[in-house]
Amino acid sequence: MTPSVPPTGTKDSYCSTSTSNTSGTSALEKVDTTEDVLQDVERSDAGSARERLELSRIRSGAADMDLDEQEEELQRGLSRVDSKNPDVVGWDGPEDPENPFNWPKRKKWRITLIAALVTFCVAFASSVFTAGISSIAADFHVSTTVATLGLTLYVVGFATGPLVFAPMSEVYGRNIVYIGTWIPFMLFQIGCALSKNAATLLISRLICGIAGSSPLSNAGGTLGDIWTPAERGDAMSFFTLAPFMGPVFGPIIGGFLSEYVSWRWTFWLVLIISGVMFIFLLFCMPETYGKTLLERKAARLRKETGNEKLHAAHERGGVSHMQRLRQSIVRPVVMLFTEPIVFLIALYCALVYAILYMNFVAYPIVYQEERGWGMGIGGLPFLAIGFGMVCAIATSPWQTKLYLKLTAERGNGKIYPEGRLPFSIIGAFCLPVAIFWFGWATLPQVHWICSVLAGIPFGFGMVTLFLCMFSYLVDSYLLYAASSLAANTLLRSLFGAFFPLFASRMYIKLTPRWACTLLGFISLAMAPIPYLFYKYGPALRARSKRTF
Repeated sequence: MTPSVPPTGTKDSYCSTSTSNTSGTSALEKVDTTEDVLQDVERSDAGSARERLELSRIRSGAADMDLDEQEEELQRGLSRVDSKNPDVVGWDGPEDPENPFNWPKRKKWRITLIAALVTFCVAFASSVFTAGISSIAADFHVSTTVATLGLTLYVVGFATGPLVFAPMSEVYGRNIVYIGTWIPFMLFQIGCALSKNAATLLISRLICGIAGSSPLSNAGGTLGDIWTPAERGDAMSFFTLAPFMGPVFGPIIGGFLSEYVSWRWTFWLVLIISGVMFIFLLFCMPETYGKTLLERKAARLRKETGNEKLHAAHERGGVSHMQRLRQSIVRPVVMLFTEPIVFLIALYCALVYAILYMNFVAYPIVYQEERGWGMGIGGLPFLAIGFGMVCAIATSPWQTKLYLKLTAERGNGKIYPEGRLPFSIIGAFCLPVAIFWFGWATLPQVHWICSVLAGIPFGFGMVTLFLCMFSYLVDSYLLYAASSLAANTLLRSLFGAFFPLFASRMYIKLTPRWACTLLGFISLAMAPIPYLFYKYGPALRARSKRTF
């Protein structure tokens, strides 16, 4: 029997009592309303032990909290209130069709597909560039290291963009961020394709990376907006494939384009793909964020009824959009360095991501320089990594089944994030095996197929690890899922950006064998992290203010 797991929407499904707007007071100090709100929560049907603990924390600690903490605690306290106050606009019961969790499955999968495709496009654009690095260096008369900066700056954009775009999506909604950033992402592909010197190309690549970074952090939040925890496993599996299949296909397609047409056509191709994605975003992607939908519902009802007192519950605190945005911009960085779960997952994912991007340097050395393959054929070994990724996604039904089983056994009727992790324990040990295998199979006397096949366990381990870790973050940080993923993207992208700069020298100086041995031991040292979260995750989450 399917366990009774509350949807993530409980933290976005606000309907509560209103407060008086006494100026100069903070969100929790407005009135006699704090006590009224707490009493309403206690009278509601959602009084779990965890929520009652939150209420006691609100009662005991409100005076010592800063504005950001008070806002978070207020939102926790209001998360499940079923208020009788007619001025507060919320969902019209648990079956309200306007609530994204109640949307038809067909609509949810359409949204998931679009989110995956735009993420694929952005990731594809990062690696399609790498196949033409040698040609770009020759055309612009710069070194290969300078040409590689086109990859580095693009991925640096991945690191910086989400610091603004993820919080913006939690203040203004997902769609305005998707569409607003996608336009410059498309336009600066033209700047890359028509660039006359290295400086123009590098600046255009940086802007493309920044503008294209929003799907990497916000798409996970979009999935959290529409899928309940029991349903989210398959959707997250499908989505997780996108940011990794993009880099896999990039060097293959880019290699043939650079070899037989021109490296400039790699950017024209990205422009064509992103143009199609823009049409999907504009006409097929609805707003999904619960807070934004409730704000719009309240605005609509104010217009229809003329009652200016109508408002969504989270609008009651007297905190403006700009105040919330300023608070939220620093949240990913704060979470990265104050939340052990966020930091360790980000560090581990950053290492794996860096190794993936180092492969864009290692594979040309192994297959083009050492074995004499052309740029197009030299990119085909990446297909083995892609096959491993598909194998990882194929395990999704078993991952979901195991998650539901563990949730039923250990979740006490609530979300059990650690139920997402068992397969990541397997994936964590596939990675060092694959890295050692690839490194020592590159010996000239060893048949090329041996080193190619090493990509299968690497792709399997990487996607399995990311799939489980991303789902774990979303389940653990429900209301701040986008910020937790932005923190992950920040560190991951910095590693992916700068590691390729020294990868070429490392693989040449140490040889692919010993370079992979070094990376393999680092990966092996970090492999126990998923198991440690599986065992000690509940205790870590209990100490956090932001986790479920």
